[in-house]
Parts: sequence; C-alpha cells; structure tokens
Amino acid sequence: MEHREPPGVLAPHIPADAYHRAQATGQPVVFVVQDNTAAFPWRRLAYPFAIAGAVVIGGWGLVAALAWLLDIAAHTATVIAGAAGPVGVGGISLKLARSK
Repeated sequence: MEHREPPGVLAPHIPADAYHRAQATGQPVVFVVQDNTAAFPWRRLAYPFAIAGAVVIGGWGLVAALAWLLDIAAHTATVIAGAAGPVGVGGISLKLARSK
C-alpha cells in the first residue's frame, strides 16, 4: 500500500539530523516546496457558466413560447370575431372585424 499525503497545504517535514545540525551551527534551513497553482482551475468556472447559459437559453425559450401563444391568441380572436358578424345590444350594433 502506497502512502499518500492528504490534500491541502502541509508544513514540510524537517529530518531530525538536519534540524539539530542547523540549531548547532546556525545554518539556515531551506525548504523547497513544489507549487502546482500555475494551471487555471477551469472546472471551477465551468459550472457557473453552464448554469448561467442554461438560464439564458431557458429565458429565451420562455419568451419565444409566450410570443407564439400571444400570436395564436390574436389569430383565434380575429377568426372568432370575423365569424360572429355584427354584435348588437339594445339597437346599437358593432361590427368586430372587417369582412374581406
């Protein structure tokens, strides 16, 4: 079984003999830490942009569906008004649509 370090930033390990030698002689101890933050985390940005894109596409779809429904409703009202002919109440008649 292979030993793995847990994720995250850990303090580097100093071997005991190097630590005692540095304490006795006053030499500085040099740490070499490998940094892997050079790559940009695209995955972290992909989810918010995917969600925002889905919201925008859904919003445009909702607007298109509403426009289509209003268009159908207007055509339906025109057909009903044309077929009904003049409407009269108490001797006053009103023609709802022009005949062709």
